Amino acid sequence: MKTAVEELSPTRVKLTVEVPFEELEPSLQAAYKKVAQQVRVPGFRPGKVPARIIEQRFGRAVVLEETLNDALPKLYGQAVDEIDLFPVSQPDIEVTRIDDGAQVEFTAEVDIRPAFDVPDYNGTEIVVDPSEVSDADIDAQLEGLRQRFATLTGVDRPAARGDYVVMDLRAEIDGRNLEEQQAADVSYEVGAGSVLQGLDEALEGLGAGEEKTFSTTLVGGENAGEEADVIINIKSVKEKVLPELDDEFAQLASEFDTLEELRASVREQARRNKLIEQVVQVREKAVEALLDSIDIPLPESALKAELDARKHNLEHQIQESGLSKEAYFRLYQTTEEERFAEFEANSAIALKSGFVLDKIVKAEEIGVSEQELTQFVVRRAQQLGVAPNTLAQHLADNDQLTLAMMEIVREKAKTVVGDAAKVTDTDGNEVDLKAIYAELNPEQDGSPETVPAS
Repeated sequence: MKTAVEELSPTRVKLTVEVPFEELEPSLQAAYKKVAQQVRVPGFRPGKVPARIIEQRFGRAVVLEETLNDALPKLYGQAVDEIDLFPVSQPDIEVTRIDDGAQVEFTAEVDIRPAFDVPDYNGTEIVVDPSEVSDADIDAQLEGLRQRFATLTGVDRPAARGDYVVMDLRAEIDGRNLEEQQAADVSYEVGAGSVLQGLDEALEGLGAGEEKTFSTTLVGGENAGEEADVIINIKSVKEKVLPELDDEFAQLASEFDTLEELRASVREQARRNKLIEQVVQVREKAVEALLDSIDIPLPESALKAELDARKHNLEHQIQESGLSKEAYFRLYQTTEEERFAEFEANSAIALKSGFVLDKIVKAEEIGVSEQELTQFVVRRAQQLGVAPNTLAQHLADNDQLTLAMMEIVREKAKTVVGDAAKVTDTDGNEVDLKAIYAELNPEQDGSPETVPAS
């Protein structure tokens, strides 16, 4: 097989592949068998029709077409491997010549990763947030813990922001009750920011046993987007009571006997979290600096595929939320136009980042061990709230293990780039990544791979 490459653009090439006919022999024999199974010829059992009879009755062209359907994808893949291309789209393949028994020629146009060199990233200067833990950090953590152990106590007064109410809701359009737009015994924090516009304002000042009607736009169901009257009936009002920050609280919220011991534990965990945040910042900023130093043309097909995938995921999220599109974007305080613009920018960055990190993976000969793949599956399963075995089986069944391994090696490439940087914090202090690794993982000799991926 002989392959010639013509560069159509920095991101697209045309391959012209000449294949001696003898290289098609396995596919030719497979084609005869497949056609023999499909045709019916009197006097012959299915699958037992001789090749000469197939050609006499149905023509040589039928067999050749089946042969090429089987052979061309394999031959294309072989040609790509031999000339070391990195395709990023499906090829447009065309058979340009068939000399039966002698030679077949075909062309394949495909978008590719452009050729570029990765600049030297050793010593890249990076500035990150400091890792010192302040008393304010500890107070914030403890306040969050108090919120988790707060209790609700009934009060005999109108509801205010921060209170919880139990209520019944129903909606009407022109006096007609909407059965699917009603709910009983709904617990809600006043001021939480409901997607049902006007709810918070309507609740403030209402007491138990009181009713109020307000007009709003429905956000879900068959009448989503229509104006309706929503009637709320308050059953009870409760205020949040936070526990005192003392030794008794420490015993309630942790395994410690005193508040001082709890504070020390919180400080230690906060310190660890700050160090992890520093590592993540280093890796992300180092890669960002590297990307800024390279001008890479991006294949339109790959960019469109990345953008379409993000839009598809957004549509799925909106459907899963049960909200109208308008209500969904209002909930997240954005617009469809703003989200799409964000997708366009992030798609280009993601594609460029993948190209650069893949180059580093190859140059550094980065691989994935079985243990690393297992750890990845366990972490991802925890994030998704599923059993690791379930996720592993899903990845295997859907041919996604290769994507998982790609994600792992790219994260390792980020580590390589980050570790090569010269890092200081915003206070001007030098950040020693090796010392951070050792502090985070003293039992594993400070290996960077044991720090959570960014």
